[in-house]
Amino acid sequence: MIASEVAQAPKLWRRMACFIYEGMMLFGLGLIPGAAGALIKGKLEFGDTSWIESGLRVLTFVVYAVYFTWCWSRRGQTLPMQTWHIQVVTLKGQLLTQKQAFLRFLACWIWIVPSAVICLIAGFTRWQAIACVLTGFVVYASLSYLHPRKQFWHDAWCGTQLIAK
Repeated sequence: MIASEVAQAPKLWRRMACFIYEGMMLFGLGLIPGAAGALIKGKLEFGDTSWIESGLRVLTFVVYAVYFTWCWSRRGQTLPMQTWHIQVVTLKGQLLTQKQAFLRFLACWIWIVPSAVICLIAGFTRWQAIACVLTGFVVYASLSYLHPRKQFWHDAWCGTQLIAK
């Protein structure tokens, strides 16, 4: 691990490549609750099953939280972060505790929530919403250039940093 005072974030293009790879991993992880939901809905033959969809969203959130919290507190890396040689550590260069990793997971929703709220308020179509969320990603990633060490702002808020490993 390295000292925090000199740790610059890995180049933005590398972090974004890791971000895209992470998205593919999350798609795969999301298939687990999706398959469970399809199985449950297929077995139920009565009325409104929208409560199942809400439950599956919660289950998906929990699966993602466990995945990130476990990976970040165990090695400081998810599989995509290992591939791109990026690690998340504290400002002192130590591995995150489970609490720190979970708080970082929650803070990472800054990538999506503002754009999602805009989409809901504006009543965007599916393609408009996709464009809005992608624009939000670009804007938020670009904001890292305003940080003195080019870190993402959710890392600054959580007392964590991304380093080259």
